[in-house]
Amino acid sequence: MSILKKLAGQTAIYGMSSILGRLLNYLLVPVYTSLFTTSEYGIVSEFYAYVAFFTVLLTFGLETTFFRYVYKSENPEKTFNQIFSLVLIINGAFLILVLIFSQAIANVMLYPQYQNFVMWLGIILVFDATSSLLLAKLRFRNEPKKFALIQLSSIGLNIALNLIFLLYAKVQVDAGNSEGMAAMIYSPVIGIGYIFIANLLSSLIKPLMLYKELSVFRFTLDKAVAKNILWFAAPLAVAGFAGIVNETIDRPMLKYVLYGQTGDLEFAQAQVGIYSANYKLSILITLFIQAFRYAAEPFFFSHEKNEDKSKIYSRIMTWFVIIVTLIFIVVSLELDIFKWFIGKEFWSGLNVVPVLLLANVFLGIYYNQSIWYKLADRPMFGAYIAIGGAVVTIILNYLTIPVWGFAGSAWTTFIVYAGMSVASWYLGQRFYPIKYNLRKVLLYLILSVLLVVIGRLIQNDNETWNITIGFLFTGLFAGVILFLERPLAMLRKR
Repeated sequence: MSILKKLAGQTAIYGMSSILGRLLNYLLVPVYTSLFTTSEYGIVSEFYAYVAFFTVLLTFGLETTFFRYVYKSENPEKTFNQIFSLVLIINGAFLILVLIFSQAIANVMLYPQYQNFVMWLGIILVFDATSSLLLAKLRFRNEPKKFALIQLSSIGLNIALNLIFLLYAKVQVDAGNSEGMAAMIYSPVIGIGYIFIANLLSSLIKPLMLYKELSVFRFTLDKAVAKNILWFAAPLAVAGFAGIVNETIDRPMLKYVLYGQTGDLEFAQAQVGIYSANYKLSILITLFIQAFRYAAEPFFFSHEKNEDKSKIYSRIMTWFVIIVTLIFIVVSLELDIFKWFIGKEFWSGLNVVPVLLLANVFLGIYYNQSIWYKLADRPMFGAYIAIGGAVVTIILNYLTIPVWGFAGSAWTTFIVYAGMSVASWYLGQRFYPIKYNLRKVLLYLILSVLLVVIGRLIQNDNETWNITIGFLFTGLFAGVILFLERPLAMLRKR
């Protein structure tokens, strides 16, 4: 329990800024979905889907690689300089290409009028990718306060600018106020572009606040060392990119497949917007996974030589599943509360929320398991699993979107993530065995699904009844956890 408490503490410290920050960012979704149409929000969602793709490519697995190498290095600063130099080379080449071909990229996306959006997002990506490794250095040096301050400052500025640009200036201009400060700030011609401008300015603050880390950096490029680093990082980058394909390719595919089927681009964009807004309702699981990953990666590496590591990893998995399945039940059965997080125009997609939540439960399990191939120095297995998932994702989306629309994308997401978690477990048991408590893991998974299915079947149009059912079923699940795990008794023993 002491080790679990330590990991929980690190998850809370490093995850606080991520959870609070992303939660605050998600609170902008009601602003976007109330001020913009489903079609406009679909355009924003598609652009940010591409941002997710390139974020993985531009970090190139070097953040995880940094943790792998720095714990073995006799000179951590030199190791950081070597890896950060590679990040700068990759990002510099990318930014040059984006600036040169921005109009061609906008044309391919069917948005020739949005060339400036492409350039802005290219700059955002470079700021974020380079900052991520500098922030990883803070995590290695155990500087959580500075880490949190930088993250929250960037997110706070992003939120403040969004509120100024949209909730103040746009609302005033749309109401007919063509003079004054609001009219000076907001131009209808730019419209949704203010979302990207706010993001650009808030991303810039990260490298500015990391000036001390940048000031001691020295460009270092030892070809032999760089080769070894890239050899380890490449499979992680492939796995990460394939993983992002699994997470986000459904948005662009929705647009292109539905547009090809109907010939109506605005309809296709609207469906992307509705699906993306409802995907945001899986926020609580997403936030927990993000916080867990911040703390877990260095934690797992630091306990690699612990004789009880298998028991530690197994216990962590059990409690991880307990938490994410509890969130799955709460959100799925209390949708009459959570639906107010998005605009009413987007409620037609609420039925896919439980499916997406369960998909993210399996994604979290997969991330938890994925440590085995990193510890075993077999990163190619992560690439194989993720590539397989990406291929299935593309095929199933292509087959299901014309028939079921975004519901096909939701079920595809679930099938792929469940399959990836099973594949990772199977390969892990062969090459780096960790004896997970499968009976408990499966019990919590199956019980949570049964409670959600039964609860959804007996819910109706009466919101009070629905909320009560959600409360009772959540209490039942919590009771099972308390009976089987006895966390209070374990704490008293300590």
